[in-house]
Amino acid sequence: MYAVILSGGKQHRVIEGQTLKLEKLIADEGTDFNFEQVLMIANGDDIQVGKPYLTGCKVVASIVSHGRHDKIRIVKFRRRKHHKKSMGHRQYYTEVKITQILAG
Repeated sequence: MYAVILSGGKQHRVIEGQTLKLEKLIADEGTDFNFEQVLMIANGDDIQVGKPYLTGCKVVASIVSHGRHDKIRIVKFRRRKHHKKSMGHRQYYTEVKITQILAG
């Protein structure tokens, strides 16, 4: 059984027991978080697709940790113009573990 959820503007295919890093969620570590925006649930040949979301379905996950990804280097360079600009960025993330997929 798997589900497709929407989190942080991105769609994720999740199964029970899976650990994944999502965009930062406002929740404490060790607590449960409910994903109400479920786009699809598939259990073998039984597939439910929402328009756009499924009603009465949710995915329950526990918050494992918060952190920041590795630094992404951004370099802007203009040849023959004596211009070079260097920047960096570290994106925040929340690591979650999927505990339950509840189909309504």
